Amino acid sequence: MSIRRLRTLIAVDDHKTFSAAAEAVFVTHAAVSQQMRSLEEEWGVVLFDRSRRSPELTPTGRALVARARDIVRAYDAIVPSVLGDEGFRGEISLGAVPMTLTGLTPLSVRLLKESYPDLHVRIVPGMTTSLIAEVERGALDAAVLSRQGPLPPEIDHADIAQEPMELLAPQEAEGDDVRELLLRYPFIRFSRDAVVGGLIDGWLREHGIPVSVTMELQGLEAISSMVLAGLGVSIVPARCVRGVQPLPLRRVPLPEGAPVRQLTLAYRRDNPRIRIIQEIHKALLGAVEIGIFTPSTGGPTG
Repeated sequence: MSIRRLRTLIAVDDHKTFSAAAEAVFVTHAAVSQQMRSLEEEWGVVLFDRSRRSPELTPTGRALVARARDIVRAYDAIVPSVLGDEGFRGEISLGAVPMTLTGLTPLSVRLLKESYPDLHVRIVPGMTTSLIAEVERGALDAAVLSRQGPLPPEIDHADIAQEPMELLAPQEAEGDDVRELLLRYPFIRFSRDAVVGGLIDGWLREHGIPVSVTMELQGLEAISSMVLAGLGVSIVPARCVRGVQPLPLRRVPLPEGAPVRQLTLAYRRDNPRIRIIQEIHKALLGAVEIGIFTPSTGGPTG
C-alpha cells in the first residue's frame, strides 16, 4: 500500500469515474485501474462493482475510502505538526458561495497573498449544502458559506459577517414601505436552493405577503440586472464587501426582525493546515473591515 494509491482511491470517490480521477491525480486511466486492482489484491477485498458501465465502490470500498481519508490527512500533517506549518506554501482549497465571489472572496484572497505569496488558493464555487459536504469529506480545506442551524460534528466554524436583507427596486419606484413595494411590483425570487432563498421565503410567508413571482434566479448580479431592467423587485442580502460601482438601484432595508445572512468559514477541526485556515479567516475579517473591493484595494497603494 502507498499514499499515492490511497490518494488515487480518494480521487475515484471524489470524481466518480476512473477517467476523471486520472486527470485529478495526473496519471493515465490505465494507471488508475492498475492501482485499484493492486489495492484489491493487497487487501484481499473487492473495492468496485465492475458490472456497471462505470465501476462503483462497494460498501466495503466506501468504508475503506473513509479510512483512507484519515490516513492521508494524518500523513499530510506529519511535516506541519513538526514545523508548526511554517512557510505557508503550496495549495489550499477554499469553497465559496456565489454571492461572495465578486467582493469578499477576491479581496480576502488578495490580502492573504500579500502576506503569503507562495500560497496558492484554489477557489471552488458552490451552494452551502454541497460545500459543507465537501468540507466534511475532506475534498475542501475550508468554505465560505451561509450558516443556518448546526453544522456536522466534525466541522468547526469561524463567523465572518452578518448581512441584513434589503429590497432592491428600480430607481423610479416610489415609497419606502417594503410590503407595499412587494405588493405593487412583480417579485424576482432568490433561488430557494440557497440558504438565503429559504430565509427570504420564510419571512414572506411569516408576514403573509403574497408576492407575484415572475422569475427565480441564483446570482445577485443576475437579479440586480433584472431589477435594473424594470422587471420587478427582489430581496437580497446587503453584501458586506461591495463593488466600487454598484448598479443604480434603490436599496430599502427590511423592517426590524427580518432575517440576516450569517457568513461563516467552515472547516474540519482535524485539518492539518489549521494555521493557514486561521490566516484565511483573518483575511476575510480584514476584507469586511475594508468593505469595498476596487482594483487597488489591499494592493501596494491600497
